Amino acid sequence: MSSEVLTVSSKGQVVLPAKLRKNLSIKSGDHLAVYTAGDVIMLKKIEMPKEEDFKSHLDEAQAWAKSVGYRESDVNDAITAVRARKRS
Repeated sequence: MSSEVLTVSSKGQVVLPAKLRKNLSIKSGDHLAVYTAGDVIMLKKIEMPKEEDFKSHLDEAQAWAKSVGYRESDVNDAITAVRARKRS
C-alpha cells in the first residue's frame, strides 16, 4: 500500500499524482466511486463491464430466477413493497 498527501484546491478539487494514475491505469474521463466513513475518504476506480460480460451475468441471473420460480411480476411486487415501506 502506498500513500500520498494531496491538496484540495479552492474549487474542492484534488489532483491524483501521475505515478498513482499510471499504476492504477486511471485515464482522463475514467470514473471513481467515493466512499466515506467518519473522516476517511476512499476512491475506487469504476470499470464498466464489457457487453459480453454483462450479458453473461444477466443470463445467469435470469436462469437463477427461473430456477427458484420468480416471475417478472414478482419484481414489480417487490419494488412496490419497498416503496411502500419507504413512505411509512
